[in-house]
Amino acid sequence: MKELVEKIKAEYELFVVNADAQVEKGNKAAGARARKAALDLMKDFKEFRKASVEAAK
Repeated sequence: MKELVEKIKAEYELFVVNADAQVEKGNKAAGARARKAALDLMKDFKEFRKASVEAAK
């Protein structure tokens, strides 16, 4: 689960960098990368939730 948390942190950092580039500089490609990172984060959060529930049992 620790590896999953590290993966989520890395994906979030990637999202923040690209989202900022889109908002501040109007970089459309960065917007696409931010949206992809957001989708990856959703998947990772679901996986984390499953792992967390299993660990709590």
